[in-house]
Amino acid sequence: MEYKKLLDHSDNWLKYAIQLHLFDEPKDTLVEIRNVALVDDRIQRYLSSVANFHGSLVTNHKNPDLPIHKLMFLLDLGFDTEIPEIKTAVDEILKHRDEHGIYQSLTNVPKHFGGAGVDVYSWCLCDAPLLLLALLKAGMDYREYIKPGVDHLVSLCRDNGFPCAVSPELGKFRGPGKKDDCCPYATMIMADLLSSIPEYRDSQVAHSCVNALLSLWENSLYQHPYVFYMGTDFRKLKAPSCWYDIVSMAGVLSKYKLVHQDRRFTEMITLIRNKQDKDIFFTSESVYMKLKDWDFGQKKMPSPYLTYLCYRIFERLE
Repeated sequence: MEYKKLLDHSDNWLKYAIQLHLFDEPKDTLVEIRNVALVDDRIQRYLSSVANFHGSLVTNHKNPDLPIHKLMFLLDLGFDTEIPEIKTAVDEILKHRDEHGIYQSLTNVPKHFGGAGVDVYSWCLCDAPLLLLALLKAGMDYREYIKPGVDHLVSLCRDNGFPCAVSPELGKFRGPGKKDDCCPYATMIMADLLSSIPEYRDSQVAHSCVNALLSLWENSLYQHPYVFYMGTDFRKLKAPSCWYDIVSMAGVLSKYKLVHQDRRFTEMITLIRNKQDKDIFFTSESVYMKLKDWDFGQKKMPSPYLTYLCYRIFERLE
């Protein structure tokens, strides 16, 4: 009943995702709504952007305009490589792969931050896992295109999650934090990646990630590694899930059944549930200003897409 109400208040691109992921309708029965969704101007702009995948420098991983964030948004809605622009994006990612099987982004780290000060294809742990996860979601062969890179990234794990780590091209660059701390964002997106891989889903590495994230929540008043806080801003409902916030975190952790009864995780879920209005919707409490033409890019009206993200989390707990 609630899903039907959400469907009735959604744009076509979201209706496609709802029917696919919440109603579990087969993709081949949704061709008509999919085609209608694809002509939406905003979806068209995203498709154009991802087709030019390496057309802009990755200088701020929090930027929702980065092609990798737009590609993940499209893939999570249910669009795939049958769409030419998404196929082009995947092909562009595949062109830049290092000897360890890790895919690279075009970056430029200034010399005063320890980099070379020139445009270079490289990777760091706050983007490499997303590229591998995008390829996985796009249906690329795991053993050929994904496993080598995942195996190498996994080798970097420590007892407290994943560190701030970069490829040799970025020199001595490291984020603002203690060397022995985990990077919360890298740990979160690695947990997301590993949750999608059967051989790693129940591994010690995945469990280390999950425990590190839950520990950060438990100790949020005084543990802020690499200046990642779980304070007031973190706890505001925000979409899409492309950075470090409670909806993103709960979305990742919900994929691990071992935490479903964990007090720390249930605190997160309770906090989210308590923000649902009487009409079953959620409203964004924080927004990316660049996304003001989407329903989740404003704070005055309920957001069907944010509501959809929350329902996907809740569905995993049932």
